[in-house]
Amino acid sequence: MAIVELKNVTKRFRKGDETITPLDDVSLDLAGGDFLSLMGPSGTGKSTLLNLVSGIDRPDSGTIVVNGTEITRLSRGKLADWRAENLGYIFQTHNLIPVLTAYENVELPTLLLKLTSAERQKRVELALEAVGLSDRADHYPRQLSGGQEQRVGIARAIVAHPQVVVADEPTGSLDAETSSQIQELLKRLNQELNITMLMVTHDAGVAAIANRRMVLNRGKFLETPSVDVRQEIPHAGLCP
Repeated sequence: MAIVELKNVTKRFRKGDETITPLDDVSLDLAGGDFLSLMGPSGTGKSTLLNLVSGIDRPDSGTIVVNGTEITRLSRGKLADWRAENLGYIFQTHNLIPVLTAYENVELPTLLLKLTSAERQKRVELALEAVGLSDRADHYPRQLSGGQEQRVGIARAIVAHPQVVVADEPTGSLDAETSSQIQELLKRLNQELNITMLMVTHDAGVAAIANRRMVLNRGKFLETPSVDVRQEIPHAGLCP
């Protein structure tokens, strides 16, 4: 059964007198536990797709069903509640709140859920443990490296136990060694937690960690052969 279903989705934007159509009557199914990487030229709508799947934007036509809910029918208020329970978002630039500790940044999404204090604490601790940062819980973003900040962002994305995680260039601002560590982490979380992942990247090496790969160009998807080249990616381990 598909966890993410896009059916005949079209999205247009106006830019002056020009109409731009980054997604043109596209359909896509992701099964539970799929890891899909999406590549394509800049400005072709890759981030638009993530925003549609996460309910941040709405399509001009077509339907989007995520984890059994047709999100294109939800009001803005209900979308916010749905997103808090079902979807995690990993940003390229971390988007951590500088005045909050790593623990508090990870805790933020759980404040929207009906959890007791003990349940909330357990989830945050497990999420930080999953990304190898239990010993950095009380550190502020300024006290962390770029890779550690991204790990906090990943912990924040998984803390609510979402069915789906979308990632927008999750290694784009990292050096090669740290990028390799984050790639290994994403792959491990996908496999061990069975989270369905949709990742946008411009890096073919990063795209190769996914079990499915697609290219978006001129509003259409093209699925490419998925070759497991993880052996070409150096395993740097999960350092704190």
